[in-house]
Amino acid sequence: MSISYPASRAMSAATAVYGVYALAKPSHLADVMGADPGERPGYDQLARAYGVRDLVISLLGVVGPAGAVRWAMRSRIAGDLADCATLVAKADEGKVRGKVAAVTLGWAALNLAAYRWDRKRR
Repeated sequence: MSISYPASRAMSAATAVYGVYALAKPSHLADVMGADPGERPGYDQLARAYGVRDLVISLLGVVGPAGAVRWAMRSRIAGDLADCATLVAKADEGKVRGKVAAVTLGWAALNLAAYRWDRKRR
């Protein structure tokens, strides 16, 4: 018996790793964004929110039934696109905006590719 949605489950596992990292080191987001000292607490709070969101959605994507995996993948893609819009709008510097866009859109593209590959295999 094969596991349904193997690529989507693998991407969910990778996203769960990020969720753990975001909770363990929330300061990473402020570092990437080049935040001023006064902005850092807000970015730490945002990183923790991303961590919780990503862990919950990813756990469903890893261990849930096929319907939950499909929901998790669509949610991850939507989350990545929303993260891109939010963080790019907050970035002060063009170089930072480019990095943030590349990472968030890259994750959205990887999640979409995994989801489409799994759907095609069915």
